[in-house]
Amino acid sequence: MSFKLRNRKRIIIFYCIGWIIAFAYLSVIRGVGTKELGSVEFDFWESAIVSVIFGIIFGFISAVIQIITEEKLYRSISFRNLLLLRIVFALLFLTILILASYAMVRIFFNNQLGFVEFAFEPGSLSNYFYLVTVDFFLFSLRLVILMLGEKNLGKLLSGKFYSPREEERIFMFLDLRSSTQLAEKLGHIRYSRLIQDCFSDLGVVMEYSAEIYQYVGDEAILTWELEEGIRDQNCIRAFYSFKKTLLDKTEYYKKEYDCDPQFKAGLHAGIVTVTEVGKYKKDIAYHGDTINTAARIQAKCNEFGKEILISEKIVNQLNSNEFEIIGKISLRGKEKEVTIYSVAANSDSYNRSGLSEN
Repeated sequence: MSFKLRNRKRIIIFYCIGWIIAFAYLSVIRGVGTKELGSVEFDFWESAIVSVIFGIIFGFISAVIQIITEEKLYRSISFRNLLLLRIVFALLFLTILILASYAMVRIFFNNQLGFVEFAFEPGSLSNYFYLVTVDFFLFSLRLVILMLGEKNLGKLLSGKFYSPREEERIFMFLDLRSSTQLAEKLGHIRYSRLIQDCFSDLGVVMEYSAEIYQYVGDEAILTWELEEGIRDQNCIRAFYSFKKTLLDKTEYYKKEYDCDPQFKAGLHAGIVTVTEVGKYKKDIAYHGDTINTAARIQAKCNEFGKEILISEKIVNQLNSNEFEIIGKISLRGKEKEVTIYSVAANSDSYNRSGLSEN
């Protein structure tokens, strides 16, 4: 299953579970020790069954809208228009919910009220407010997940990052080539849009189990748990997949920015510490020499005329002969020399799609 399909599946599960919990909570607070203002009297166990049915139906509807928003709308319209569309969706969603609720109460509760009378029964406005609030909460929570990374929210809430702990990870530093010249050529606004587009296309690396750790100016930092990065050579294939994505969109980048964006990368693996940092703005941070070494390796790409350089530590674990040694080099701030490699020019695994190094 591709990453896009897995991501859609996760979004659907997220919204379905969220709405089931929301309807179950509503059943508890309205069905235990309370008296309804309207004509529909809740039986707790009947409403629990309805909660599951409603949760799946409206969770799926919300998920479809979220998928369309993430895949089609984020980069194609302004945030103001996106917000207006979300408001329109909330109103349509509420209308559909009222229609579905009306059908459900006629089926499950044998209620014979007319639709308009049902829609504006006493207490109905509080229900509508609750449902719109749930939709806004789930949408906001999804944005938080996108900001932190899907793997990190649960770890953060469980306190896993509260105290520093060690992990063995691979880090890749990706940097836009000729960024200074491009910034001068395009100006601040167009250059920022170029970076936005490039990093939007960088999402393809998620297919290879990559986590996008940080964006720093025109640079992105990717990371993998060591086993995930080594498996199927994910840490190398991710770079070439990103490169192919940019090549496939050459016409677009030429038209919009009159350029052909290219990135260089440096990779290294080792022990790092990970912890939660900050008081008023929380973040998950990795610390250690491994990160500094990866950055220094990437800085050597121009010197050796290579688009990707990999440390010996990673190459030794990839079990492949498709790398060529550059040699031992001195890196700024490090006493010991580091042996680095590049991908061989005749590499079958990476170049069979026309991705040979420039």
